[in-house]
Amino acid sequence: METSGFIDTLRREGALLADAAQDAGLDAPVPPCPDWRVRDLLAHTGAVHRWAAGYVAERRTRPQDWDPSAPADPELVDWYRGTHGRLTDVLTAAPADVDCWYFLPAPSPLAFWARRQAHETTVHRVDAQAARGGELSSVEPDFAADGVDELLTGFHARQRSRVRTDRPRTVRIRAVDVADGPREWLVRLSAEAPVTERDAQDTAADCTVGGPAQDLYLALWNRGPYEGLSVTGDDSLLELWRRTSAIT
Repeated sequence: METSGFIDTLRREGALLADAAQDAGLDAPVPPCPDWRVRDLLAHTGAVHRWAAGYVAERRTRPQDWDPSAPADPELVDWYRGTHGRLTDVLTAAPADVDCWYFLPAPSPLAFWARRQAHETTVHRVDAQAARGGELSSVEPDFAADGVDELLTGFHARQRSRVRTDRPRTVRIRAVDVADGPREWLVRLSAEAPVTERDAQDTAADCTVGGPAQDLYLALWNRGPYEGLSVTGDDSLLELWRRTSAIT
């Protein structure tokens, strides 16, 4: 996806998140995040938006602690809408070659922050809609596949990933409905951080998990059920993922 496409998705998903949070009410529990109420979800996501916008707007080139503060309940939804709006404005106005800090592999800092915040917001929009109840808005297949890629090749490539095995094992993830044909990832598990290869179709795997990209996206980010996915081989590896892969 192009950076502009990620910004468009961020803009849409943030509006959906705010609407769902307002409908649910600030006291509503957030089922995918058992320790949270909707107020915690808004405070977290708004603070992340503010933190991200600061890097791009102020050209910060070193990592900085983020400020988790948020206003009191009566102002919280409007505050979230404002921090989200500022982030989309900052990303839209930034030059393509803006120089600032970022933390996962990406073609450029701007491409990173647009992608990361689009997925951050989509995942938490799912949280807000789960708190409200009713049907979830859909996730477009190419964007969902990109989110699977970011999760596997970005977040879980870091040493902080807790997805580990005592002996080497492999899991193949297969998204079947992407526009240019199925996308696949081979995840190598061991006592170290996972290592993911893209499009390694010719390599055998101990477990293969396949399905529509949206279903994989929600399941692997621990926001949706696994039951609708096709699983062959050692399904204990999928249970390992469920137990150890959570990212807030």
